[in-house]
Amino acid sequence: MILLSALLSFSLTLAVVQTQPVMENSYIAAVYEHNLIRNPKPHVPLSRSAALQHMKKNLDIYEEQAAKAAEQGVQILVFPEYGIHGFYFSRSSIYNYLETIPDPQQERWNPCTEPEKHNNTEVLQRLSCMAHQNNLYLVANMPDLQPCPLSTDPSSTCPSDGRWQFNTNVVFRSDGLLMARYHKYNLYFEESFDTPPQPEIITFDTPFAGRFGLMTCFDILFHKPTIALVEKGVRQLIFPTAWSNTPPLLHSVQFHRAFSLSTNVTFLSANIRVDEMDVGGSGIYTPFFSTYHQAQNGEPKGGKLLVARVPVLDPEWLGQKETTQGRMTESTSSLAADSESCQTGNCSDASVPPSSNIFTSTINNDPFTFVLLNGMEGEANVCNGSFCCHLQYKRFPHGSSNELYALGAFAGWHSEGRHYALQICALVRCAWSDPSFCGLPVQRAESKMDFLLEGKFGTKYVYPSVLASRMVVEDPEHFEVAADGRVSMKHSNMTGGLVTASLYGRIYHLDKD
Repeated sequence: MILLSALLSFSLTLAVVQTQPVMENSYIAAVYEHNLIRNPKPHVPLSRSAALQHMKKNLDIYEEQAAKAAEQGVQILVFPEYGIHGFYFSRSSIYNYLETIPDPQQERWNPCTEPEKHNNTEVLQRLSCMAHQNNLYLVANMPDLQPCPLSTDPSSTCPSDGRWQFNTNVVFRSDGLLMARYHKYNLYFEESFDTPPQPEIITFDTPFAGRFGLMTCFDILFHKPTIALVEKGVRQLIFPTAWSNTPPLLHSVQFHRAFSLSTNVTFLSANIRVDEMDVGGSGIYTPFFSTYHQAQNGEPKGGKLLVARVPVLDPEWLGQKETTQGRMTESTSSLAADSESCQTGNCSDASVPPSSNIFTSTINNDPFTFVLLNGMEGEANVCNGSFCCHLQYKRFPHGSSNELYALGAFAGWHSEGRHYALQICALVRCAWSDPSFCGLPVQRAESKMDFLLEGKFGTKYVYPSVLASRMVVEDPEHFEVAADGRVSMKHSNMTGGLVTASLYGRIYHLDKD
């Protein structure tokens, strides 16, 4: 039997807010989940005036939310990816939405007070004035046009039309000054945009919290810029996103919380909301607590402004250098009594269930090896090649619930789109009572579970998540990455039925592209 104790509890309303500790050094942050007003025919080119008229509808809402944030004392406000212009444009149809954004590292410019300095910068001017009028730092995402020299050099990255089109984050200081510009490096089926010639590692400084780093959506799954920022010591990350939820492993609030916990950073995640595409879920995640919103079925359409007081984590701003990451850890020896199995990552011993219980099913198009859980408590082991996962569990079913659960393992390269290397242990509730449905998206569950999940990984970058019924995120009460590569996660006393518990490992150095 597993004896576990809970540290944190959650409640579900329109937003979930964990108890916030008293903080001596802190600031007030906000993210806005925007109910996007879309161009219904994005592949049809518009005139500049028509494109501006479309963007004005979204900017009007931004302006209202910036004023509301200012009323609550917000010092930094983050808007989502694609929130101003939308998506599904072609390279040509987005042209009149583009503005040429100067490089703040090369030129000092305040679009609000110097509007005549650059032509065709109406969006930049309006964002700058929002920051200035509301006396807050403002981060937004918009499309950017940059000229590039045509060349006969076969290695040239310049497109044939002589311009780069970038998916771009911009940062404005509280007086409207353009402070930072970041071009998204890891595109996700974005035909209207170019990949920058080199990944950019962009940070900016604030007087109230020190240094922040910039990244966008799909960037989170790759070494550059995301892990490069973390390894550089940046502990406050800004994340505009248009995240399409793909449970059981990559729901927005689930994975973004996991990333914050594993890397020990504050993560300001602003998403758009498009219900028919299951795009949504925003949050303010710190190593200590989180505030997030996930729209539920039947919830009226609309945006959501999330505001929280969060701790300053920049060690230089705090006047000290940190030598440890401060994860939720215990000594390695304290786990020895909990599990004697899988200590070396080899679960292929007599404790492995009979082969009749082992089957293959897919999660996000990747072939996982699964084993069904039998009984109300016990152990399970499963291997995918030489990578193995171990589980101890005690299940608390609700009423006559006959929900089916399985433990899965996957080690290999993600097969759809970009090929990136993964090692994953996943405990999932199967969609139906047939094993062939294990790995499909599930939003509700009734069975609660106490568990210890572990495996031996080839990376220290392992992201732990516990997702309960109705997409409620629960923080594991214990998570440890040991020096020998063994990673473990404990949890108990769940507030809702278990949908997914996973250890999502990224093997960045093995990526194929």
